[in-house]
Amino acid sequence: MLTRVQTPGFEQINRGYNSVFQPGRLTLGLVVPLENYSSSAVPEMQRHLERVQLAERLGFSSVWLRDVPFNVPSFGDAGQMFDPFVYLGYLAAGTRSIALGVASIILPLRHPAHVAKAAASADVLSGGRLLLGVASGDRPEEYPALNMSFEYRGPRFRDSFDYIRHMAEQQPDFKSGQGAPSGGMDMLPKPIAGKLPMLITGGSQQDPGWIAANGDGWMTYPRQVSFQEKAISDYRSKVRAEGSFDKPVMQPLYIDLADTADAPVQPIHLGFRLGINALRSYLKGLEAIGVNHVALNLRFNHANIETTLNRLSEELLPDFQGQENP
Repeated sequence: MLTRVQTPGFEQINRGYNSVFQPGRLTLGLVVPLENYSSSAVPEMQRHLERVQLAERLGFSSVWLRDVPFNVPSFGDAGQMFDPFVYLGYLAAGTRSIALGVASIILPLRHPAHVAKAAASADVLSGGRLLLGVASGDRPEEYPALNMSFEYRGPRFRDSFDYIRHMAEQQPDFKSGQGAPSGGMDMLPKPIAGKLPMLITGGSQQDPGWIAANGDGWMTYPRQVSFQEKAISDYRSKVRAEGSFDKPVMQPLYIDLADTADAPVQPIHLGFRLGINALRSYLKGLEAIGVNHVALNLRFNHANIETTLNRLSEELLPDFQGQENP
């Protein structure tokens, strides 16, 4: 019987992945747009580049965009409105070091050749700062609008994922449900590190073992800490069974940062209204159970955004700084 031996630490992929994901550490990023739009599904996108540049100067490790092709009334959130790949190019030109993530591209709604080319382009243009989250999608209304099957999104996700992986190869020659590149044709550019760091969101209609074996990390949702600990333990046990590198775990968290440092915790949608001390304690608890990155979402934050970013940088980031990577 074959004995699998796990390689310690995370795989070194590109600049963004290596700086954001570090074993035994939790780093902090932000979900774009950096504004309060709690009373509307549509953000104003005012000073959006300036705020991302401020986040970079303040030391946040990443910013995360979302793939929201339609403003679906039942979903109630248009995200950053701009197409994520177009916006990634814009942010790549306006920043220098912050990792640029997408959480997440809805693979069944796009042809994987277009995703592979756009993602590799963003990776090269940003100097290796792209983090590609992928998902199967959870908004049923979008599928008929694109003449796609919501019920078949699981197999299509898996087929798209494999297709994108093949596109990093030299002159790939393979057959899939979405095409069969052959004859010496190639796709350019290639990702800087020879592969795109692809993180799978939630279950994405896949078997947990497949997720552990194929993704470069796992994006999960906020849960009660004890449940999150169990979910992470189950995921990492499956990763260990594959005998390769360890793999990171990340999650989002909506926050409304109170003016008073000792303000108590009050639940809000997928997060909390709380003071900086309670937030620090909560994040330390996530770090202890194996979460490697948290993307803070300020949609419901009542305080001035610039003031909040500065407070987080001064009072919180020093406790959650990763090691410098070249």
